[in-house]
Amino acid sequence: MSGMKEGLFVAFTGAPGCGKGTQARILKEKTHICHLSTGEMLRQFAEKDTPLGRELKARLERGEFADDAMIIEMVKSRISEPDCEKGFILDGFPRTLAQAEVLEDLLAGEGIKLNAVLEIQVPDEIIMERILGRYACMQCGAGYHDKFQKPKIYGVCDACGGTEFARRKDDNRTTVENRLVNYRLLTYPTIPFFETRGLLKTVDGTGTIDAVSRKIEDVLGLSANEK
Repeated sequence: MSGMKEGLFVAFTGAPGCGKGTQARILKEKTHICHLSTGEMLRQFAEKDTPLGRELKARLERGEFADDAMIIEMVKSRISEPDCEKGFILDGFPRTLAQAEVLEDLLAGEGIKLNAVLEIQVPDEIIMERILGRYACMQCGAGYHDKFQKPKIYGVCDACGGTEFARRKDDNRTTVENRLVNYRLLTYPTIPFFETRGLLKTVDGTGTIDAVSRKIEDVLGLSANEK
């Protein structure tokens, strides 16, 4: 299609805890394009001491989604910035069918066509184990897990040497169960939407982080490009 920007434009989707954020960060390191995590952007916004910020914080802690209009405006502003010109990775957006429909028009207006929408599939019981065991360095944000990704030295961050860690307040069983219900009700309808457009690529997310990463590279044709 003439007039369309050249680059790698992809979106990750899947249930909470399926590994979207981890795989998006790995893909960013490999491709050097922007990683746009709407979850991180929303959590930063929720920390602001404003009426809207406090309302958003309460909604996130209950496992609810933010308002469509708020997220769409945030994403629209972000993808128009110069560092997104050659590509970006959408992580956590779109989360509703309405967002998916708006995204299609939004990207067309920017001269962008998605290369793929990657759905990472993981059973609920594994998702629960992953989310309840995760924590992060308070100094640099590096992520760890009680079982799957421990620091090399107990109590010391591999990335920055920090010794203080924290878990997200919404990483508890009740909230995770609510998030899974919301995912099925609100986000899952986006799957057939992208499938009918020939964009959907499914990836089994139950293996190791490296194994899943290799599957994603194969789906996107990145491995072949290196040969």
